[in-house]
Amino acid sequence: MIELHDVTKVYGNGEVTVRALGPVDLLVEEGDFVAIMGPSGSGKSTMMNILGCLDVPSTGRYLLDGIDVSKLRDNKLAAIRNTRIGFVFQSFNLISRTSAVRNVELPLVYAGDKNRRRERALAALERVGLGERAGHMPNELSGGQQQRVAVARALVTNPAIILADEPTGNLDTTSTVEVMHLLVELNDAGRTVVLITHEPEVAEFAKRVIELRDGHIVRDVRQKQLVAP
Repeated sequence: MIELHDVTKVYGNGEVTVRALGPVDLLVEEGDFVAIMGPSGSGKSTMMNILGCLDVPSTGRYLLDGIDVSKLRDNKLAAIRNTRIGFVFQSFNLISRTSAVRNVELPLVYAGDKNRRRERALAALERVGLGERAGHMPNELSGGQQQRVAVARALVTNPAIILADEPTGNLDTTSTVEVMHLLVELNDAGRTVVLITHEPEVAEFAKRVIELRDGHIVRDVRQKQLVAP
């Protein structure tokens, strides 16, 4: 599903350049759950931006379902982001004066998809256990509930891949476990999940842990997923 071949990312030009990533090779199979870890400056955010088609490699190839997305134009990249990938961010990125259900509808609005928007948004909220909170504003929800709304928003387009960038960074321990269990359930249902985290206890929920240092993969291990009470 996801293939990186000799991918690098270099910022700047001439004598003032910074290599943020690579070269790296990576294969993520359909249905995998991968946690990407590393200290600040290790390249994990750069890799996530490339995987999410928010940026393109400086060199190398990024294949998504066999398509070399690194050569696509911006409108094609946007189409992939809107249909194939669901994003979950640390800061929730909810619109404060808009209800939960309207926040979940937004990807469909941006994609120009008018097909049963409200129905699909409500179904996504039900999927994350917040159907009864559809009319609530973000400030009427706890941090964990806001992140679950963000997960519902990522799900509403029925993407094959969920990219989660530090999704528990602003949550307490109880909410962290709830959100991670939700991601595990989505993975068990067949969705591929790629997670960035600096928390080892969060990475334990993944099937596979990749560690980056100085832009290179230094560890790539399979593990038994944490089964928490």
